[in-house]
Amino acid sequence: MPRIPSPAVAAVGLVGGYAVARWTKKRPLGGVVLAGAGAVAVREWQQVGGAKVTAGLGAAYVAAFAGSHPLAKKIGAWPAVFSVAGTVAAASWAVTRQK
Repeated sequence: MPRIPSPAVAAVGLVGGYAVARWTKKRPLGGVVLAGAGAVAVREWQQVGGAKVTAGLGAAYVAAFAGSHPLAKKIGAWPAVFSVAGTVAAASWAVTRQK
């Protein structure tokens, strides 16, 4: 089975989760997208980097979701979501690229 690039999956989960929640007006549905992509990213992080990498990047993913809310009050919703998604993707790429 081909590897799925975890940086892209993590970014798509954050952006896609917000987009689905916003456009459907159903926050739980956005949460399903966020959690589903997070589960795929966690699987990839575990395969590539092991438990420590998975814990660190998983925590970053959850923190990005939580942090996007107060950040949105300062810079707007979409800029906040793109900022945190880019940060998590960059962290994932930096940690997993050599493995």
